[in-house]
Amino acid sequence: MKIKRIAHLGVVVKDLDEALRFFTGGLPLELTHTEDYQGMRIGFIPVGDSSIELLQDVSGSSAIKKFLEKNGEGIHHIAFEVDDISQAVVELKERGIRLIDETPREGAHGMTIAFMHPKGTHGILMELVQPSKKDTH
Repeated sequence: MKIKRIAHLGVVVKDLDEALRFFTGGLPLELTHTEDYQGMRIGFIPVGDSSIELLQDVSGSSAIKKFLEKNGEGIHHIAFEVDDISQAVVELKERGIRLIDETPREGAHGMTIAFMHPKGTHGILMELVQPSKKDTH
């Protein structure tokens, strides 16, 4: 397994529009698009070869709801891009790394994803991502 780059940082926010005023108004960054995914509204902001994903719970039951209630706004996860996510998951299992997703699944932005459990990664929720063939994000 080769990690190519930090693909993105996932940042939980209470209000995406408010957060965007800071990231695109206060900082010289641009929003490429927003996407609704599994009860979240996600804003994608490129930063060099990586990006920031701003994640807002809009359903009241998304994967980030508990994080927001417990921790407030802030960094939720770090995502690493790999060429072959299926092989990467196999290698992590062989190394004894605890996974949330033992089988890669479809994620936001058309990527294939798999999360590692923070109990095995020094408290950091880590995600592996493999962009779709049509996406160079």
